[in-house]
Amino acid sequence: MAPVPISPIKVGHINDVQDLRKAKTMAIPARFVRDMTERPTMDSAIPSSVEIPVIDMSNLLKGNRNEVLNLGASCEEWGFFQVINHEIDISLLKRIEKLSMEFFMLPLEEKKKYPMLPGTVQGYGQAFVFSEDQKLDWCNIQTIEEYSREIRKLCKSLLKYIAISLSLKEDILEEIFDVAVQAVRMNYYPPCPRPDLVLGLSPYSDGSALTVLQQGQGSSVGLQILKNNNWVPVQPIPNAPVINIGDTLEVLTNGKYQSVEHRAVTHMEKDRLSIVTFYAPSYEIELGPLPELVDETMPCKYRRYNHGESKPKV
Repeated sequence: MAPVPISPIKVGHINDVQDLRKAKTMAIPARFVRDMTERPTMDSAIPSSVEIPVIDMSNLLKGNRNEVLNLGASCEEWGFFQVINHEIDISLLKRIEKLSMEFFMLPLEEKKKYPMLPGTVQGYGQAFVFSEDQKLDWCNIQTIEEYSREIRKLCKSLLKYIAISLSLKEDILEEIFDVAVQAVRMNYYPPCPRPDLVLGLSPYSDGSALTVLQQGQGSSVGLQILKNNNWVPVQPIPNAPVINIGDTLEVLTNGKYQSVEHRAVTHMEKDRLSIVTFYAPSYEIELGPLPELVDETMPCKYRRYNHGESKPKV
């Protein structure tokens, strides 16, 4: 989660990427152009035939041991997986996509009525901007503080089976989290005339416990995850949310389950919508590696910290 600034932040002029797209110019403002080492290139990505794991939620709910093992392996080896048969009403997913797109298609002046303050992530605009010299992401963001009870239910269920995969009691994570917090961010990535120069979203890992990503139907393939120093594009399965392990679970599992760096790239002709839900423990909760996952062979890797802080190391 982004820190809240304690003093005014000068972020300079920030162009709206949808307005830039409407101008139909091939020129990209300098603040969006990445340094050579950051630019997305075809030879730095693993072929799209490589796919992240898929977890069948219906098998987990039936107590299928093999599916629990698959879940554990996905968390340990990838930190990412897609979930099918999750029992979330498909019409609900379509409604939230429609609502999001309707907002992003509003005139700019209308969207500016819900501004994002510098250094924060709530509202419309560019997130995680802390200076005038910072490179900007080619996307627009809207953040809301509520989503569906169904997403929360999915996260709680996944945490239960993640605990089981670690040979822990099934409700241990829910007990630790106390009153869990949940936030939703909606990202819109318009087509970009020079996708080779920009990033839709800068590389980062999530501070949450779990992140649930819903990718808009018909959107370009934009999400990439870092695997063995290569960027792996995630091919969306229709109506199958992408789940990733956040920093909180990495710390709680003493590094056994990894919070993996990921980014978003853009497309020259197609736009992309993503709806991201962050599920995390209360900000007041002090966290650290679970004692059950610390021993002589796996010494403690992280100091204890409050969830509102950045991921710590010992």
